[in-house]
Amino acid sequence: MEFGNNELIMLKAMLTNPMDDWTLESLFKETGWDDQVHIAGAGNVLSELGYVQINEKITIFIALGFEGKNSLDVGLLESRLWSWITDQNNDEQTLSNLLSADFTRKETGPGIGLLKGLGIEIIEGKFSYDNTEEISELIQQREDFIKLLANSRVKISDLDKNLVDHFSSRRGLINFEEVKSRSWKLTKKGIEVDASKFQETNLIGELTPEILQKESWKGAQFKPFDVSLPAPIPFGGRKHPMQSLIERIRSVFLEMGFSEIEGNFVQSAGWNMDALFIPQSHPARTMQDTFYLSEPETIDIDEKFLDLWSRVHEHGHDTGSKGWGGNFDINESRKSLLRTHTTVNTIRHIANNPDSPSRVFGIGRVFRQETIDRTHLPEFHQIEGIIHEPDASLPMLITTLKTFYSKMGYPDVRVRPAYFPYTEPSAEVDVMWRGEWLELGGSGIFRPEVTEPLGTEWPVCAWGMGLERLAMLILDLDDIRQLYQPDLEKLREMPLL
Repeated sequence: MEFGNNELIMLKAMLTNPMDDWTLESLFKETGWDDQVHIAGAGNVLSELGYVQINEKITIFIALGFEGKNSLDVGLLESRLWSWITDQNNDEQTLSNLLSADFTRKETGPGIGLLKGLGIEIIEGKFSYDNTEEISELIQQREDFIKLLANSRVKISDLDKNLVDHFSSRRGLINFEEVKSRSWKLTKKGIEVDASKFQETNLIGELTPEILQKESWKGAQFKPFDVSLPAPIPFGGRKHPMQSLIERIRSVFLEMGFSEIEGNFVQSAGWNMDALFIPQSHPARTMQDTFYLSEPETIDIDEKFLDLWSRVHEHGHDTGSKGWGGNFDINESRKSLLRTHTTVNTIRHIANNPDSPSRVFGIGRVFRQETIDRTHLPEFHQIEGIIHEPDASLPMLITTLKTFYSKMGYPDVRVRPAYFPYTEPSAEVDVMWRGEWLELGGSGIFRPEVTEPLGTEWPVCAWGMGLERLAMLILDLDDIRQLYQPDLEKLREMPLL
């Protein structure tokens, strides 16, 4: 049987000590190679032919995690707590004194649990223990364990099992690393083979321009290729699916004649809420639903708008509305927050261009106090758009939305009546997906209470939709969190947009 050159070189090298287990380092030395790819490739071929047995060994190492490295500087939490307790007089060793000491809330809760694990009890608010030496010795063992890992990782087999079990239950103190090593050993068939019968041959594995120009390929032997074997998939650079989708949406709106606008993440409650005729008592304006800021705590607003919003909210001003009643709080309007929607961008655009017809859109991040689950995130993207011109109408709005979704690959669109605080009439937009109607966004005509304080009496068609929900449809995902997980394999499997 004819071997390839690399297989023959490796086989001859191993036959110099046929009974040995050959490591990567010993094979490098004997063959003169410096690339483990040669050994891995030749070894696999010899293994398939029955000449070599490949042995794999997995060694588990332990290294310090982030919290473990931090403990090298400040000490383990239980060590610092124990030092504090033993430094106090008996009457001062109380839980209330500990809570007022230099420990954060994130430390005191877990720390008390660690103390209890050491045999320290809390009786009537006071720390109680009678095994001082044992506690000190155990804490010292834990400190020594951490110091042992200070400069390098250590084999798990060289460490105390009880301490490994203890620290593995504590987040961030230690990390486990698996290292796989291989060795190669000749089988009986490999030991008995007469390698002298095989000659190295000059095999051509790739035709290059230089070989063709010199005609050295004539009469040469070519390396055989098994075209039935799976080929590696080349992974080049590509844009994140979300960024690709944003660019696709942007190109669709630009193609439809819209212009793009942007805005700041930080806005005042006045522009974010009051300008949209959202009552100041609305649940969405509470701390549980909106991210309010302490720096800056307030944002200045033109008194003209504060006065107009106040009148509209209290009694409708001259818009024909009765307003919401009650007293309007201008200090509430000045509060700063992270924008909860991108509608604030279009509202400010109208205020800056009340007499100019416009068709604009925006794609941006918004922030809400949402509990993270498969369909909700506290930070997500919103697609926003308006048509602001004298002849804007509901049919124009519906046609625009149907055209947009058709260009995005969803020709079956339906519009249903709905309610939103700042549009009338209002409509929800559904698309057909997997045989069912799925709601993707809201739309409508801005109410006079919204547009007239901005200086325009033209009708404004407006819509807003969640980008992540649309991404889930296009990328066929069941969990919105998959869009932001740093899993390269899953990202590579997502379709190109």
